[in-house]
Amino acid sequence: MQSAIRERFEQHYALYKGKVWAVAYARWLDGDTAMDIVQETFLRLWKQLETGEELQNPRAWLLRVARNLAEDFAKSAFRRNGTQSPETLGAVLARGDGPLDGLERGEAFEQIRKLVEDLPQADREVLTMKYALDYEATDIAESLGIAVSAVHMRLSRARQRLAEQLSAHGVTTIP
Repeated sequence: MQSAIRERFEQHYALYKGKVWAVAYARWLDGDTAMDIVQETFLRLWKQLETGEELQNPRAWLLRVARNLAEDFAKSAFRRNGTQSPETLGAVLARGDGPLDGLERGEAFEQIRKLVEDLPQADREVLTMKYALDYEATDIAESLGIAVSAVHMRLSRARQRLAEQLSAHGVTTIP
């Protein structure tokens, strides 16, 4: 019985593997994906033959299965998301920070706010517009009545002065 199944399987494989591959390749334009679909299609053929049910039109059956698998592959979560390296997944943060993380971040931001208050008025103004209000350089320039290049220069100098203040107070990273 197994030898008859194997013989029929090999006949179908020899006759139709190219056509099945062409259907999958036409959908994905990727040889590796097409080959995966071919393998899955013929695995299903093997299982079908083992049930003892006779296929009336094996070519049509194989091509339909291949088309369906190609469409299912498009809908799969693996296709949409793929896989990521352990390093990438290790860097993914949990949905909620722990209480200590939130506390550290709050303390760091409070320290930064105090240091920003000690900066000159022009530095506070430009940093607030850029980082607190999320203004673009053109919006800041229009609001202050200065050139965009002047905004970039002021931001650069203000960030430099703030960085000096932060390092003087021992803040090396912002959580």
